[in-house]
Order: sequence, then C-alpha cells, then structure tokens
Amino acid sequence: MGQELCSNALQPGCSCYRPEGGDARSCPRSQPGAVDSAVELTELRRASRSMTSLYPKESHASQARKLRSKRPRSNSDSFQEKDLEQSFPWRKSLPFGAASSYLNLEKLGEGTYATVYKGISRINGQLVALKVISMNTEEGVPFTAIREASLLKGLKHANIVLLHDIIHTKETLTFVFEYMHTDLAQYMSQHPGGLHPHNVRLFMFQLLRGLAYIHHQHILHRDLKPQNLLISYLGELKLADFGLARAKSIPSQTYSSEVVTLWYRPPDALLGATEYSSDLDIWGAGCIFIEMLQGQPLFPGVSDILEQLEKIWEVLGVPTEDTWPGVSKLPNYNPEWFLLSKPQGLQVVWNRLGKIPGAEDLASRMLRGFPRDRVSAQEALAHDYFNVLPAELHQLPDVPGVRLKPEICNLFASYQRSHHSARFSKCW
Repeated sequence: MGQELCSNALQPGCSCYRPEGGDARSCPRSQPGAVDSAVELTELRRASRSMTSLYPKESHASQARKLRSKRPRSNSDSFQEKDLEQSFPWRKSLPFGAASSYLNLEKLGEGTYATVYKGISRINGQLVALKVISMNTEEGVPFTAIREASLLKGLKHANIVLLHDIIHTKETLTFVFEYMHTDLAQYMSQHPGGLHPHNVRLFMFQLLRGLAYIHHQHILHRDLKPQNLLISYLGELKLADFGLARAKSIPSQTYSSEVVTLWYRPPDALLGATEYSSDLDIWGAGCIFIEMLQGQPLFPGVSDILEQLEKIWEVLGVPTEDTWPGVSKLPNYNPEWFLLSKPQGLQVVWNRLGKIPGAEDLASRMLRGFPRDRVSAQEALAHDYFNVLPAELHQLPDVPGVRLKPEICNLFASYQRSHHSARFSKCW
C-alpha cells in the first residue's frame, strides 16, 4: 500500500491508539530494550557460526528455536540498533546469488515442487522467505519456476511480493523473497465467521491495486486464492506465487482452461474456454471478497467441474445465448442445466453483503458469468464501496491514520503479550 499499520491500534490501551480518522503517533513502547537486543544478537551470532547453509539441520534446531522466540514475525524486519550492529558480523561484502549469504531459521511449508523456509540475510540482517525448488536431474528446472522468476523480476509494486535474490546450485533453485507474517487463508482461519468490514475493505483495495498493476503490465495471475495473498504485521497485502501467471500476448492467444484452484475458477474457464483476459482474475478476486465477509468459500465444489458449475448456476442462474453470447459453443456446456431452479441472488445467499454500503454492487460486478461484463480492477478501485477511504490511498506515499480494526480473535494478541518490549511504532 505504501502505508503502514500500527499494531498497537489492535490494543486500545496503548498510548498510540487512535480511533478511526484520528492521527497516530509513535508508541513509547515501540523501541526494544538494549538488553533484549544484546541477547538477541548474541543468540543470532551463536546460531550463525553453525547455520552456514540455508538448508536446515537437526543439530541447529535448539538455536533456531531460541532465535525465533525473540524475533518478531514481520516483513522487512531488520536489526536497526546502530550501537550494536557493529558488534555483529553482518558482511556487506557477501555476494547476492550465493547460498552462504542466507541462514535458514525454520520450515514454513512444503508443496509439490518447493519448500519454503523462514531465513535471514547475512548481508543486511533482514528476514527473508526462502523458496527452495528441488531440480530433477532429468527434467531440470520446473517451467513454473522459470515463469515466476522471469515475471517477478520485472514487477515492482507495493502490493506484489518482492523477489530479492535467486540462488542456483546443481541440486536446487532458491528464490529469496521479502518475509511476510502470514497469508489471507491463515488470517481468516484465525478469525472465523468473517473479517471486520473495515479490514475487508482495506484488503480488497490492496488486492485490486495489485491486480490493476499486473493487468496494466499485460500479466494474468491465473491462480488467485487466499493462500497466495500474503499479509504483513502492518496489514499490507501482497500478491504472491506467480507460477501459473502468464504475460498476455497481443494479439490474444489461447491458453489452458486448467488454471486457478477449482473454488476460485470462473465459469468460462470451467466451461473450457481457452481465450480469456484479465476478467479471469477478477472472478477470483470477487470470490475472495465475499469469502472475507462471510467467513466461508463461495462455491466449495467437492470433486469435479460439473458440481462447481452447478453451485455457481444456483446463485447466478444458468447462462443463455442472450445473457452470454457464445456460451452454448463452449466444450463443457450442458443444455440440461436449464432444468435448474430460479437463481437465488448474491444477497440472499450471502447476507452480509446487504449490510455494507456498496458491497453487493461491487461483488455483482465482479461475479458476472459473461467475462466481458466483469468490471476491471482499475474500475473497481473507483467504486463507491471505497469512498470511505482517504483519496490519498490511490497513491503510493504513506497515509497516516488508516489502520486495521481488531478482529474478534486477535491474530497478534499472543505475540504481543510475550513481546511487550518490542512494540511497533509504524502506523498504516
């Protein structure tokens, strides 16, 4: 966003807390004590002598746990104590692109092709995320990794995850990203029943801003889902995982319809369409929008495309040639769908939409069956739903006084209780 959130806004008792619209000021508890910092640097120094590789080793587990217990889980988290950094051997002469320039701290997750670790840069002391991709000796580097690297190297935006470095060895390819605290899926699981409407508005604005940027660059994400939207402790939301992303050629060409996780895949892709544009991402963003408000997925299909389509038709109605020109010619179109009952409508199925001014209209513009009828990301940013936000949010410079509201279950409460001396003074 180019703006920052004061985590103390989640704690009304803090002196930097201000109600919405008020000015924020620095929190007196935001600076960590020198004693804690010295202990922290001592632990990291001890860990660095043994953790010389970005790959985890069991013998390093105890040091890593001690270090993790003292470090905030945040993005761009750096040791800023000038009186102490001289005593720690950060080596600015270390090169980028070398495995020895990063230390592994803990494993964050594992997928089919890659494992993600939380790490720290030995060059500048910042926390990073290390996405380690194992290379098959026969097949080489996965094409998704090549695609992701080539696209992210050219994308620089506040709402796009930042790729810091690439490390290539015989066995692995490692992407070094900025470190983010969590993702939207985990955030929603911590706050069941739907997020605070104000927070949904802020998250949605950032999501659309990121989409508007990549669409302007003629890039389609093609895999929007809560797990691929990262969130920092400041409340910043950033698009991530560009493994399925594609640069949209001009003139348009056909693509695979097997894109986007099933629950967030638009009906045109489900019907087998191979010609699509930025409207593909808009459908996924609309699904995420309502999911944040309702606290549950919109169209949780169980097994196949047919069931997913039936769930969509139950709400939007079965498309016809009048409402969607050319729909009957798509590969997976089935005339028997006309036997379904009358559509229920968005507000009937998801009642929270009607309680928030502009929410239902914005959602209905994003969740149109006919792709060309969907609103663009840039147009959505100008929707009345966002009128309550400061006009300056459309620009990159920082805007103070705009912050998340406390959720029913505070995601950061347990961390804040055990880190009273490490409050954050940044305000979004």
